[in-house]
Amino acid sequence: MNQIRVTKEFRFESAHALRGYDGPCKNVHGHSYELSVTVIGPPVTDVHSVKLGMVMDFGELKKIIKSHIIDRFDHALLLNADQSQDENCKVGEPFENIVFLPYQPTSENFLLDFAKRIIGILPPGIKLHSMRLRETGSSFAEWYASDNE
Repeated sequence: MNQIRVTKEFRFESAHALRGYDGPCKNVHGHSYELSVTVIGPPVTDVHSVKLGMVMDFGELKKIIKSHIIDRFDHALLLNADQSQDENCKVGEPFENIVFLPYQPTSENFLLDFAKRIIGILPPGIKLHSMRLRETGSSFAEWYASDNE
Protein backbone atom coordinates (compact mmCIF):
# COMPACT_ATOMS: atom_id res chain seq x y z
CA MET A 1 0.00 0.00 0.00
CA ASN A 2 1.35 3.44 -0.91
CA GLN A 3 1.54 5.73 2.11
CA ILE A 4 2.25 9.43 1.83
CA ARG A 5 2.64 11.98 4.60
CA VAL A 6 1.22 15.46 4.18
CA THR A 7 1.78 18.35 6.56
CA LYS A 8 -0.15 21.55 7.22
CA GLU A 9 1.27 24.37 9.33
CA PHE A 10 -0.68 26.64 11.66
CA ARG A 11 0.07 29.63 13.84
CA PHE A 12 -1.64 30.92 16.95
CA GLU A 13 -0.91 33.33 19.78
CA SER A 14 -1.43 32.38 23.41
CA ALA A 15 -0.32 33.35 26.88
CA HIS A 16 0.27 30.94 29.71
CA ALA A 17 1.87 30.60 33.12
CA LEU A 18 3.36 27.48 34.66
CA ARG A 19 1.95 26.85 38.12
CA GLY A 20 4.65 26.12 40.69
CA TYR A 21 7.50 26.46 38.18
CA ASP A 22 10.86 27.59 39.58
CA GLY A 23 11.73 30.04 36.81
CA PRO A 24 10.37 33.08 35.00
CA CYS A 25 7.72 31.02 33.16
CA LYS A 26 5.72 30.96 36.39
CA ASN A 27 4.60 34.44 35.31
CA VAL A 28 2.06 35.10 32.57
CA HIS A 29 3.84 35.43 29.23
CA GLY A 30 3.00 34.81 25.60
CA HIS A 31 4.21 32.85 22.61
CA SER A 32 3.65 32.85 18.88
CA TYR A 33 3.13 29.12 18.52
CA GLU A 34 3.74 27.29 15.26
CA LEU A 35 2.00 23.93 14.93
CA SER A 36 2.81 21.43 12.18
CA VAL A 37 0.38 18.55 11.75
CA THR A 38 1.37 15.56 9.62
CA VAL A 39 -1.11 12.90 8.56
CA ILE A 40 -0.40 9.72 6.65
CA GLY A 41 -2.48 7.64 4.27
CA PRO A 42 -2.80 6.40 0.72
CA PRO A 43 -3.50 8.88 -2.08
CA VAL A 44 -7.00 8.58 -3.57
CA THR A 45 -6.84 6.37 -6.67
CA ASP A 46 -10.48 6.60 -7.79
CA VAL A 47 -10.27 8.40 -11.14
CA HIS A 48 -13.81 9.73 -10.65
CA SER A 49 -13.01 11.36 -7.31
CA VAL A 50 -12.44 15.09 -7.15
CA LYS A 51 -9.73 14.25 -4.57
CA LEU A 52 -7.79 12.03 -7.01
CA GLY A 53 -4.13 11.88 -5.99
CA MET A 54 -4.67 13.47 -2.59
CA VAL A 55 -4.05 11.85 0.77
CA MET A 56 -6.27 14.44 2.41
CA ASP A 57 -7.49 17.78 1.17
CA PHE A 58 -5.39 20.46 2.92
CA GLY A 59 -8.58 22.51 3.33
CA GLU A 60 -10.25 19.66 5.21
CA LEU A 61 -7.25 19.27 7.52
CA LYS A 62 -7.30 23.03 8.09
CA LYS A 63 -10.99 22.94 9.10
CA ILE A 64 -10.36 20.14 11.60
CA ILE A 65 -7.35 21.81 13.25
CA LYS A 66 -8.95 25.24 13.24
CA SER A 67 -12.20 24.11 14.85
CA HIS A 68 -10.68 21.75 17.43
CA ILE A 69 -7.43 23.52 18.35
CA ILE A 70 -6.85 26.99 16.91
CA ASP A 71 -10.27 28.44 17.73
CA ARG A 72 -9.92 27.28 21.35
CA PHE A 73 -6.29 28.24 22.00
CA ASP A 74 -5.66 31.33 19.84
CA HIS A 75 -5.49 34.57 21.79
CA ALA A 76 -6.31 32.79 25.02
CA LEU A 77 -4.74 32.81 28.46
CA LEU A 78 -4.00 29.14 29.17
CA LEU A 79 -3.73 28.13 32.80
CA ASN A 80 -3.64 24.95 34.84
CA ALA A 81 -7.13 24.45 36.31
CA ASP A 82 -5.54 24.23 39.76
CA GLN A 83 -4.60 27.90 39.39
CA SER A 84 -8.24 28.91 39.50
CA GLN A 85 -8.10 28.05 43.23
CA ASP A 86 -4.86 29.96 43.95
CA GLU A 87 -5.11 33.13 46.02
CA ASN A 88 -2.33 34.70 43.92
CA CYS A 89 -4.16 34.03 40.67
CA LYS A 90 -6.87 36.65 40.49
CA VAL A 91 -7.70 36.77 36.79
CA GLY A 92 -11.01 37.85 35.48
CA GLU A 93 -12.29 41.21 34.35
CA PRO A 94 -9.44 42.28 32.04
CA PHE A 95 -9.28 38.82 30.45
CA GLU A 96 -12.12 37.50 28.31
CA ASN A 97 -10.60 34.30 26.98
CA ILE A 98 -9.19 32.28 29.87
CA VAL A 99 -8.95 28.53 29.39
CA PHE A 100 -8.38 26.48 32.52
CA LEU A 101 -6.82 23.18 31.45
CA PRO A 102 -6.67 19.91 33.38
CA TYR A 103 -2.88 19.91 32.97
CA GLN A 104 0.17 22.14 33.19
CA PRO A 105 0.12 24.28 29.99
CA THR A 106 3.43 23.15 28.50
CA SER A 107 4.14 22.45 24.84
CA GLU A 108 4.48 18.77 25.67
CA ASN A 109 1.05 18.61 27.30
CA PHE A 110 -0.52 20.67 24.51
CA LEU A 111 0.62 18.05 22.00
CA LEU A 112 -0.87 15.20 24.04
CA ASP A 113 -4.14 17.14 24.24
CA PHE A 114 -4.12 18.03 20.53
CA ALA A 115 -3.55 14.40 19.53
CA LYS A 116 -6.55 13.27 21.61
CA ARG A 117 -8.71 15.97 20.05
CA ILE A 118 -8.04 15.04 16.43
CA ILE A 119 -7.16 11.34 16.16
CA GLY A 120 -10.78 10.19 16.21
CA ILE A 121 -12.10 12.73 13.73
CA LEU A 122 -9.74 12.23 10.81
CA PRO A 123 -11.28 10.69 7.68
CA PRO A 124 -11.22 6.90 7.30
CA GLY A 125 -7.82 5.59 6.24
CA ILE A 126 -6.03 8.74 7.41
CA LYS A 127 -3.92 8.62 10.57
CA LEU A 128 -2.20 11.28 12.60
CA HIS A 129 1.51 10.66 12.04
CA SER A 130 3.18 13.48 13.97
CA MET A 131 2.94 17.01 15.29
CA ARG A 132 5.51 19.65 16.11
CA LEU A 133 4.74 22.62 18.32
CA ARG A 134 7.30 25.41 18.15
CA GLU A 135 7.15 27.68 21.19
CA THR A 136 10.09 29.93 20.31
CA GLY A 137 12.56 30.21 17.45
CA SER A 138 14.82 27.66 19.11
CA SER A 139 12.45 25.47 21.17
CA PHE A 140 9.84 22.94 20.13
CA ALA A 141 8.20 19.68 21.22
CA GLU A 142 7.23 16.78 18.97
CA TRP A 143 4.61 14.03 19.12
CA TYR A 144 4.84 10.87 17.00
CA ALA A 145 2.13 8.23 16.72
CA SER A 146 4.80 5.50 16.70
CA ASP A 147 5.95 6.66 20.15
CA ASN A 148 2.42 6.47 21.52
CA GLU A 149 1.17 3.08 20.37
